[in-house]
Amino acid sequence: MIYRSDEEFLAATVPFCLDGLEQGDAVLAVTTGANIDLLRQSLGGAAGDVEFVDANEWYRTPGRTLGAYHRYVDQRTTGGRYPLVRVIGEPVWHGRDATETTEWTRYESAINVAFAGCPAWIVCPYDTRVLPGHVVEDARRTHPQLVAGPAAQASDDYTPPDAADGAWTRRLAPIPAGSPYAVLPFDADLVPVRTFVAEHASSLGLSESGVQLLVFAANEIATNAVSHGGGRGRVAVGRSGNRIICDITDPGSGALDWYLGYLPPEPGGQSGHGLWIVRQLCDLVEVHTGDGGTTVRLHVGTA
Repeated sequence: MIYRSDEEFLAATVPFCLDGLEQGDAVLAVTTGANIDLLRQSLGGAAGDVEFVDANEWYRTPGRTLGAYHRYVDQRTTGGRYPLVRVIGEPVWHGRDATETTEWTRYESAINVAFAGCPAWIVCPYDTRVLPGHVVEDARRTHPQLVAGPAAQASDDYTPPDAADGAWTRRLAPIPAGSPYAVLPFDADLVPVRTFVAEHASSLGLSESGVQLLVFAANEIATNAVSHGGGRGRVAVGRSGNRIICDITDPGSGALDWYLGYLPPEPGGQSGHGLWIVRQLCDLVEVHTGDGGTTVRLHVGTA
């Protein structure tokens, strides 16, 4: 939903909420404080049946946000408690750097795959009064439908996350010049990998708890590299701005879809748990396959 005024925001969200409540759906509104106030006033007594969450509290990291949405849907639809969940989900774009903006944009695209089989209906508002033009244009590409008032129409610009032309794939950003960047080859013995990541991440200013998260995540990805990438790989640790990054490169020829790990694994499944867990632990996770193999880049913030 691309809107230019409070009236346009309410023209789409109020009917969406009221129709959901009439159908017996659970309704969640994750948006700005100002929009929460607008919705409460416009819904009147019905506002008490809508759950409101400030977007700044919800949209912190892509992986954890998607995990929170999945838990919310599961908790409310399991056992037939609610037939459907309706979500107003307004991402936070203010204060994001270029890498974060790119990954949040890809998150908006990945939702189309991650929620394809879920009993959930999600409307994502974009306020043209405060957002950069490129963010709004990308919204037309990440969402299959555009909402205006209570009606929706197909977006001519929509590009699926698994588009054949690789529209949502991108190269990893180069490490800033002069930044420390240490590299270690590894094989099936991952003890040196864990030690290497812990020592270098700590020396670059990552907290003890952050080091523990990064070591766990790096070990998980390195394990996958050994199991599926020919038994060897390369790990590198560096710093980019206020984030410590860890690259695990698997020289194998198999390509990974960039959105892997956004789809929650089946509880009884034999695979697919690793990247899902890693996305919950790290602030950002990038996946890129090139001539040198596949690299998974993990980001953990120092703040």
